Amino acid sequence: MRESAQAKVIRAPVARVPRAWPSQGNFQTRVQRGTAEPPAVTLLKHTFNPTVIVATLFACALIYEQPLGTPYLALAALTFIVSAQLVGDPVLDGASVHNVAGIVRHRIFGEWVMVSAVLLFLAFAFKVTDTFSRKVILTWFAVTPFTVIASQMALHRLAAFSALRGSIAQKHIIVGANECGRRLAQRLQANPHLGAFKGFFDDRVGDRVAGVPSEQLLGTMTDVAEYVRLNGVSNIYICLPIRPEERVVKLMRELRDTTASVYFVPDVFVFDLIRAQLAEIDGIPLLAVCETPFCGMNGVLKRGSDIVFATILIALLWPLMIAVAIGVKLSSPGPVIFKQRRYGLYGERILVYKFRTMSVCENDDEVTQVTRGDPRVTPFGRFLRRTSLDELPQLFNVLFGSMSLVGPRPHAVAHNEEYRKLIDGYMLRHKVRPGITGWAQVNGFRGETESLEKMRRRVEYDLHYLRNWSLGLDIYILFRTARIVFGDKNAY
Repeated sequence: MRESAQAKVIRAPVARVPRAWPSQGNFQTRVQRGTAEPPAVTLLKHTFNPTVIVATLFACALIYEQPLGTPYLALAALTFIVSAQLVGDPVLDGASVHNVAGIVRHRIFGEWVMVSAVLLFLAFAFKVTDTFSRKVILTWFAVTPFTVIASQMALHRLAAFSALRGSIAQKHIIVGANECGRRLAQRLQANPHLGAFKGFFDDRVGDRVAGVPSEQLLGTMTDVAEYVRLNGVSNIYICLPIRPEERVVKLMRELRDTTASVYFVPDVFVFDLIRAQLAEIDGIPLLAVCETPFCGMNGVLKRGSDIVFATILIALLWPLMIAVAIGVKLSSPGPVIFKQRRYGLYGERILVYKFRTMSVCENDDEVTQVTRGDPRVTPFGRFLRRTSLDELPQLFNVLFGSMSLVGPRPHAVAHNEEYRKLIDGYMLRHKVRPGITGWAQVNGFRGETESLEKMRRRVEYDLHYLRNWSLGLDIYILFRTARIVFGDKNAY
């Protein structure tokens, strides 16, 4: 099942939880995934992107004067079904498309690649490719991501306008004017389509609720139930520790006399989050605060794109790779391919392939990093390092599954053992496959790390990549790599 673009919340049970494990045959207490959105908003979000995609197909057919007969209607129906499963819901806060970089990294590009691949596979399998106009299909494939992004921006403006006109009836209050509550209030106010945020209830006074406007402090916890009944509040968010504290238990008992939905909001932002997400094991809710971004379909998308792109690049570059291999062999004695042990996914040791660029093959417990003008680098090797041609054999690492095209660059084992003791979170880089290129490299952190601070900054960029991964970001990094590879002053 697809995740909503907005954070899910867990509905708190209002019935007393059994003190003992349920016996076999009894009903088990289960927590299911859900959403705090109104049904109309949820329906709109689930159908919006597939509808835009189908509308774009019809528009392309009309532009090229193709009749909307049975083949196109069948394609539209199939596209809607596939898109509903593979394309995520629109993000209505507009934050993901506020600049060009945000548009390039938008997840619709990766999702649309998956939808297109499924449709093309079915078209070839059933031999119906000649039924449709190539101009229509190619144009449709090219413009759809941009029409989806533009439509989402328009939907965001429409949702804000509808909320301003008072057509959104839901009302929200927050119990707990702490940091967690203030964060939630900011999100609610930034998404007016969810409804109107009315204010906070908190037992603290004065400086203990600093940062909250006085007009938003509606009372103490003893006032909540009465306020809810008199003002038709639909959603209550409790931003307090979930424990059998007397005031929380009392509040829950009082709220049973209202029709409001009650949500507990755990304060997960006290942790250094790495791809936080909700999950469940047979109805038991789990909140992951440190997880790989490549779970589920994201992992399929990442690995599939690696195999496709690596295969294409090897097919295109094999003559160049043969020429480089001959040059390495003729320029200096030693093997053509240099294999070095490095840490891969989950910290397992892998062999990384490179064209040999040095007169030595260091792969011991102590490895000296290459410096500018290093005498160990051969003249031909210096050219290979400056143009990054020495990295080409790593395409086979990608094809065989030990590396990815984009990810944190793998370091020598000796360097890993050194820096993991000095930099907090260093080993989190290995929650994903190492990459031939990465977010740190295209932002200037490539080559020698002569200071601890430079390595720390490189790790920060790697962790930023883990938190914000998308296929669009991978493609963006690949384009930036191709642009800077011949002019990188840090390659020597």
